[in-house]
Amino acid sequence: MNIEELKFNERGLIPAIVQDYNTKEILMMAYMNKESLKLSIEKGETYFFSRSRQELWHKGETSGNTQKIKKISYDCDGDTLLIEVEPKGPACHTGNVSCFYRDILKSEDINNSDASILYNLYGRIKGRKENPVEGSYTNYLFDKGLNKILKKIGEENTEIVIAAKEDSKDEVIYEIADYLYHLMVLMVEKEVKLDEIFNELSKRYYKTDEFREEHKKRKDIK
Repeated sequence: MNIEELKFNERGLIPAIVQDYNTKEILMMAYMNKESLKLSIEKGETYFFSRSRQELWHKGETSGNTQKIKKISYDCDGDTLLIEVEPKGPACHTGNVSCFYRDILKSEDINNSDASILYNLYGRIKGRKENPVEGSYTNYLFDKGLNKILKKIGEENTEIVIAAKEDSKDEVIYEIADYLYHLMVLMVEKEVKLDEIFNELSKRYYKTDEFREEHKKRKDIK
């Protein structure tokens, strides 16, 4: 669709919902006009139009929490945008990952236990580093430095071994979760992204004989 075909309101604005490309979490909602949308496409980062200040604004211009655009979609009526981004930091001025951090209603059977929690946790840890919170254990680790983080990883690794030797599945799960958290603190400290780890694992997986054999079988079936 040509930008000119989108349905901007009487003030020349269109709502833009911003979503994390990896976790699919809704981060924020703001407005764009044609100029800010064109600028976003050109620069590859989000630019919006402030209704209160009546001017364009670049997300993260002052905070550094920019949003790298991965995809822009529009709805069936052409009057709302969905912008999928890789955020450099929290979307909310409060330091929360998302502006939608308060609930009116939340079902008791909601399931948050999928792989997206890794991205959410990584984002929360990164957010703590960039926007410290007093009393935060994560900030305590960052303040103490690399040696403290490495020490905790070593301790948690040992705890996994002990739990496994004691043959307690629940304890193994608990200690692995602790280990993953501290490992991601290290990743943020060393500026290693989750996608870089996933890409490395993917390269190894797709080189395996098992994958080649499975891929060949699937081709034969087709």
